[in-house]
Amino acid sequence: MSAEDEPDKTYGVTVSEPLSRAIGERYLTYALSTIMHRALPDARDGLKPVHRRILYAMRELRLTASSAFRKSAKIAGDVMGNYHPHGDAAIYDAMARLAQDFNVRYPLVDGQGNFGNIDGDSPAASRYTEARLTAIAETLMEGLAENSVDFRPNYDGTLEEPVVMPAAFPNLLANGSSGIAVGMATNIPPHNLDELIQGCHLLLKNPEATTADLVAHIPGPDFPTGGVMVEPKEAILEAYETGRGSFRTRARWQVEDLGRGTWQIVVTEIPFQVAKSKLIEKLAELIELKKVPLLADVRDESAEDLRIVLEPRARTVDPEVLMGMLFRNSDLETRFSLNMNVLIDGRVPKVCSLKEVLRAFLDHRREVLRRRSEHRIEKIDARLEVLEGFIIAYLNLDRVIDIIRYDDDPRSALMREDWGRDHPRAVSEKDYRTPPAGEGELTEVQAEAILNMRLRSLRRLEEMELRRERDELMQERAGLADLLESDRLQWKKIGAELEEIRKKFGKGTVLGDRRTSFAEAGEIEEVPVEAMIEREPITVICSRMGWIRAMKGHVDLAAEQKFKDGDGPRFAFHAETTDKILVVAENGRFYTLLGANLPGGRGMGEPLRLMVDLPNDTGITDMIVFRPGVKYLLASTAGDGFVVPAEELLAQTKTGKQVLNVKEGEKARVCLPVRGDHVAVVGDNRKLLVFPLADLPEMARGKGVRLQKYKDGGLSDAITFTLSEGLTWKDPAGRTRTEADLTEWQGARAGAGKMAPRGFPRDNRFT
Repeated sequence: MSAEDEPDKTYGVTVSEPLSRAIGERYLTYALSTIMHRALPDARDGLKPVHRRILYAMRELRLTASSAFRKSAKIAGDVMGNYHPHGDAAIYDAMARLAQDFNVRYPLVDGQGNFGNIDGDSPAASRYTEARLTAIAETLMEGLAENSVDFRPNYDGTLEEPVVMPAAFPNLLANGSSGIAVGMATNIPPHNLDELIQGCHLLLKNPEATTADLVAHIPGPDFPTGGVMVEPKEAILEAYETGRGSFRTRARWQVEDLGRGTWQIVVTEIPFQVAKSKLIEKLAELIELKKVPLLADVRDESAEDLRIVLEPRARTVDPEVLMGMLFRNSDLETRFSLNMNVLIDGRVPKVCSLKEVLRAFLDHRREVLRRRSEHRIEKIDARLEVLEGFIIAYLNLDRVIDIIRYDDDPRSALMREDWGRDHPRAVSEKDYRTPPAGEGELTEVQAEAILNMRLRSLRRLEEMELRRERDELMQERAGLADLLESDRLQWKKIGAELEEIRKKFGKGTVLGDRRTSFAEAGEIEEVPVEAMIEREPITVICSRMGWIRAMKGHVDLAAEQKFKDGDGPRFAFHAETTDKILVVAENGRFYTLLGANLPGGRGMGEPLRLMVDLPNDTGITDMIVFRPGVKYLLASTAGDGFVVPAEELLAQTKTGKQVLNVKEGEKARVCLPVRGDHVAVVGDNRKLLVFPLADLPEMARGKGVRLQKYKDGGLSDAITFTLSEGLTWKDPAGRTRTEADLTEWQGARAGAGKMAPRGFPRDNRFT
């Protein structure tokens, strides 16, 4: 019994090893598989294995650019059964993407049927669509039959697949790539093929060219959906030098005159990988939430060409300002992140610069050229050997016919026969490329070819054709031999091949013209929202139950208003549409509303809790109009407080901004503008304390410091005033009273205070 036939003695044996090692080894295997065979493209042909297998399977099905279409299900099935043992849905999705002209700059698959659209809709099922290769995809595979690249067995060893495509153009940069592996990712934008070939020519002429020299020919990405790139040139250069960076791209738009001073903005191109339907949903949301008050409406009028119409709020709106706001708040401006992480020689992942990627492609093309030339030389040598045999047969035709006619084993006889110089019609020495197997003998290949020759070929004209073909082949072989020996000729040949690709698919062709243009971003000024709203007076009314509305004009605050049953007035004050309304909640949070966004005063208004995220169990302490530069006194029922600038009270989101920190059971009680030089505090126990305003700290957020000390109860009210003018309040009869001498109630901050003077309001409030 041989060693191979012996049974595996380790079968069924339990092996113990640390969990960390077992998991680490297996996860490392998975990670390497993901990096090498799934997520990262090869720098040479720019393809991942699934894309390479799809194209090769379509080539094997002879789905050329001029052939008939075949069902996508058939293609996906062949790819899955022969080369890619994964889900057919994943294969079909990958193939469909290669056919989407809004995702791929130079589509490699020609699709017929519904292959998705820029709205983000998915392709139809594979049984409904058909596909074939495009002309540019065929150039990626030119030379596969000429031993230009290595082949490897497929997953079950029954077939072979190419390790890499010959790639007649730099597909990695032309079509870009994206993928997420384990611990690394790649994201490469598409570029213009004509510009890439110019960059290749530059490297062929000057291998020491810098990235800056290349960027002069390749100024930046060229996205399938067009758009305008506003990334500074310095940032683009740095991204190409390091292989990492980002490209800022905007939609292309223009102002369309509608006559009589009216106009609208038409967007004709959107940034790469932005779904049109989601973009319009976002724009509609901006209108609904009034985040861009200058925008009145958005319409999708797209047919074959993209056309998004944006209507301004008024004809006086500046289009540049409107678009600037939309660029900031929507996907009309996006950033495409560059991460040029690719596999070098199909084995080593590396973040490459622009020059390194082009260099890897050119080195690959040189290897392809060398292997194709060697393969062609082998084919020429084989053909020359046959031609030499044919020529000998023509020169010795009578003897050849005799051997074939009378000999029992003509092939052996032909090989034994001496066709040397002694024969009357012996071929001259120049007719031999190399001596036959023996002096004047035919090889087995030559003898077999002579025996397989047709009788109709025994014409004088045929002999002349053979001599002409032999001379041409020998001349071609000499040229190939020179090519293999000269680096200069090799690079020259590569440049000529690239120039042919450039003529077919470069500028001036349907695919070749640049789609993404360049422009300066310019400075987008921060335009205050109130500056974009027509300034009109309003009266803000908020009920006890929290229903808020804004009535046009400044109406009489004492006038009776309608409220829902069981509800009544709480707050009423004059403001303007450009004002920001600050809502002070009992939990110490501040919420910001824009006067122009408040519901109209025709009905009962809308619940305030629908506009801001105010908890249901939290009441409203106060509502004030924001005034920049004003400082406010904040105080809680616990008797703590501080001074805060108005700018610190503004909230940017619906969730509000926590300013006054209160514990459970405590509430924010006071928020009023700071005026004067002293603070008066009164507690639920009717004790009054007056102390200097300077004793309070100015803070942006916090609990504050103790204003007044209580044995029981808490703070009822606080106010700031000028000590020399005295303290004013209204007595129970509604008369205004002023206490000029406050010496009795003056004290240090955090003191207990003394009972309020006679006539002080019973509700312990100053106002």
